[in-house]
Amino acid sequence: MNVHREITLPVPASAVYRAWLEPEILRRWLAPGSSECTRAEVDERVGGRFQIWQEQDGEPIGGFDAEILELVPDRRIVWRWGMTGPDRGQMFDSTLTVTLEDTADSGTLLRLTHERLDDLAAAMPEVAAQFGAGWEDVLHKLAVAVKQ
Repeated sequence: MNVHREITLPVPASAVYRAWLEPEILRRWLAPGSSECTRAEVDERVGGRFQIWQEQDGEPIGGFDAEILELVPDRRIVWRWGMTGPDRGQMFDSTLTVTLEDTADSGTLLRLTHERLDDLAAAMPEVAAQFGAGWEDVLHKLAVAVKQ
């Protein structure tokens, strides 16, 4: 199972790239629906950790524990993306790739590809079924965050 999404943002690629790596900005947008990102930690280097904690109605709901595999400033980020439950127990590995392209109007075309979701889909099909809509939602939140 793979998820692909695209969005055009009205800011330069450098601003979008930073929004994926700056904890203060990540907390504003990297949580789907009415959940919130309560903590973000990023070790910005290849091999560095990228961790997100989320809550829903004040209760922990899990998050992401990822490793940065590739960083191309203002162009591309690739993670080994692990989804974890609220107890940080079982982890489901996948690959998340974000590519950024300049647009003619000084904006950015963001392409997101989330691959290798089959293990998650087999173990938690109800969660996996929401991934497409979840990424759609957070990308719209990203669009708001990068304008602030």
